[in-house]
Amino acid sequence: MKKHNFSAGPCVLPKEVIQKASEALLDFDNGLSLIEISHRSKPFVDVMEKARRLALQLLDLEGKGYQALFLQGGASTQFVMVALNLLETEAAYLNTGTWSSNAIKEAKLYGKVHEVASSADKSFSYVPKNYTIPANCDYFHCTSNNTIFGTQLTTFPKTDIPMVCDMSSDIFSRTLDFSQFALIYAGAQKNMGPAGTTLVVVREDILNKVTRSIPSILNYNVQIAKNSMFNTPPVFAVYTSMLTMEWLQNLGGISVIEAENNKKAQLIYSEIDLNPLFTGFAAKEDRSKMNATFNLTETKLKETFETMLQKEGISGLNGHRSVGGYRASMYNALTLDSVGVLVDVMSELERKA
Repeated sequence: MKKHNFSAGPCVLPKEVIQKASEALLDFDNGLSLIEISHRSKPFVDVMEKARRLALQLLDLEGKGYQALFLQGGASTQFVMVALNLLETEAAYLNTGTWSSNAIKEAKLYGKVHEVASSADKSFSYVPKNYTIPANCDYFHCTSNNTIFGTQLTTFPKTDIPMVCDMSSDIFSRTLDFSQFALIYAGAQKNMGPAGTTLVVVREDILNKVTRSIPSILNYNVQIAKNSMFNTPPVFAVYTSMLTMEWLQNLGGISVIEAENNKKAQLIYSEIDLNPLFTGFAAKEDRSKMNATFNLTETKLKETFETMLQKEGISGLNGHRSVGGYRASMYNALTLDSVGVLVDVMSELERKA
């Protein structure tokens, strides 16, 4: 039976990527496994260089003063690294959910934080608008997509200070002017690869502005100088992310996958809105195209619905443990066909009820 993987992370990956990655585990370099060769050897150095180059090419940032890094520690470490490297006195943060709240908590260790707006008053079910970003801040931080609550920024504010964005769960999913961001970071396991590495894309001119001493491993300048090889990199995660970016480039790039993502989102949200047995969590104008969050209106149908899901091979649909309900994560590699199977189950539940 075909499995339809709606997991919020680790994410679904293209079958051809999984196939190539599995082959590399057995034989990557003349009979040696990818995970047993030296990370300093030319075969893996070539992988790292290609991964960094592909990231810049897909974002249309190549040759524009940016560096791409593949680091460890997940986005949670970036909450710290961003503040360590950029926060001298004050920073502005938009609070749209759990992950931006965590970023704010870490930044407060290094300077004053202005929470310019928050959607906590309505359980993070919407994205705040019409807020003011203080001009004297060192940077403005936002989270583009919120996996737990299913909201997504459709536009970004205009500001003269550097804009930092956590794109962990929607990186490479839609076309944007990525040059409006001074720094982007994204944990690979949401839309790019397996857990274990984090992509950081940073414009070099925003660095060297803080006066504090920064530990070497947390210093962007050190990581840039060492080409993401300051310490042993997570070779398998980097290699698989490289394969995924290569797959996306061969498809035609972000614009092609964006069109497919729009179809998937339209299909499931239409069902949520038309089917009286389901109700969406996020405000309609702020709905995420990566993570559709919804609930049953009739809790007595929960067991029936989940039995039907299991029968059709649908996996990973449970909502985050902090909010419950359901969450359909529709990352780049999830097919329109899989969303169609889910929608068919939802429609069948209505016919049975």
